[in-house]
Amino acid sequence: MSKSTYKAKEFKLSGLEGISDKTLEGHLALYNGYVKNTNLLNEQIMEIIQKSKPSGSNLAYAELTRHLGFEYGGMVLHEYYFDNLHPKGNGSPAKQLQDAFEKNFGGFEKWKQAFVAVGEMRGVGWAILYQDPATEKLSNHWIALHQDGVPSGFKPILVMDVWEHAFVLDYTPSGRGKYIEAFFSNVNWEAINQRLKNPAALRAVA
Repeated sequence: MSKSTYKAKEFKLSGLEGISDKTLEGHLALYNGYVKNTNLLNEQIMEIIQKSKPSGSNLAYAELTRHLGFEYGGMVLHEYYFDNLHPKGNGSPAKQLQDAFEKNFGGFEKWKQAFVAVGEMRGVGWAILYQDPATEKLSNHWIALHQDGVPSGFKPILVMDVWEHAFVLDYTPSGRGKYIEAFFSNVNWEAINQRLKNPAALRAVA
């Protein structure tokens, strides 16, 4: 049986507008932890599968499996998040994306206002613009704890981390609004445009 593990991606993001290198350093370390824990959980679950009979009453197997979605989600969403950032931004929404904003929200500004409102909601989690691959409809979503609220099969187009670790060193715990402004000044629209055309294979597996 072949064995594969995930490798943490490298992101060159020093010099982001309004998001310090110190915040980025801690954030990337957190991401690396998700990659490590995803690999560890997969290994532990497979060990139970190979050495004993998996059962829903096996507490170790059950808890490892329940937690796997959290670690996977933390790894994957952080990869989308870092990949859709670029120091001081990059490019602009392509016509296809502008047309999608117009069709689904009434234009870019109305979409942005709605997306920012999602990011400003109380609690910790993610604000994500998703596309339904069946209808190509765009919609904004609040995702808590990485895996709670994810629309199954939908494609992430723009991902914004609004957990406090993403901004608390640069702003106050109540400074989320300023962080969201900084986030938009660093959006890598070229990456967003490509996601709308074709889902990117972000993760490296060895």
